Amino acid sequence: MPTSANGGGQHRLRRGRFSEPGRPYLLTTVTAGRAPIFHDFWKARTVIRVLRGEHEAGRAVSHAFVLMPDHLHWLVTLAAGNTLDNLMRSIKGYSARQLNRRWPDCKGDIWQKGFHDRGLRKEEDLREAARYLVANPLRAGLVRAIGDYPHWDAEWLEPGRDLARSLD
Repeated sequence: MPTSANGGGQHRLRRGRFSEPGRPYLLTTVTAGRAPIFHDFWKARTVIRVLRGEHEAGRAVSHAFVLMPDHLHWLVTLAAGNTLDNLMRSIKGYSARQLNRRWPDCKGDIWQKGFHDRGLRKEEDLREAARYLVANPLRAGLVRAIGDYPHWDAEWLEPGRDLARSLD
């Protein structure tokens, strides 16, 4: 179902957006002004709890995510009855309220308006998309090994497995 227009104030990233339940999407959203809010461990964990809450509530199936200092990449399958706009509004709104309430330096906007989405074709390999996603901290030079970065997860992890091989 197409996303409904917000009249003349519709954000340009929303034009033509299509939300298809059961389709996997790679979602990206950025902090306001690209502020590196999530360098702070506990602020990052607050957002991660919100992502997990959406998964546990059944609004999306979370396959993988990485929360970078100033942006989020999230690989999800949209649940029936939900839209991309509703899902992102929920995680951005709830995480912003939590951060604003707990940390005085987080008063105001946390996230930029809008987000980017890319629908994956059914035949595309989710694991390949997850590999690319969780390697962001490596490409950014934040860590030397994926396992050294604390703010990511992928459904293919098994306790006790080598992180470098977990997505194989």
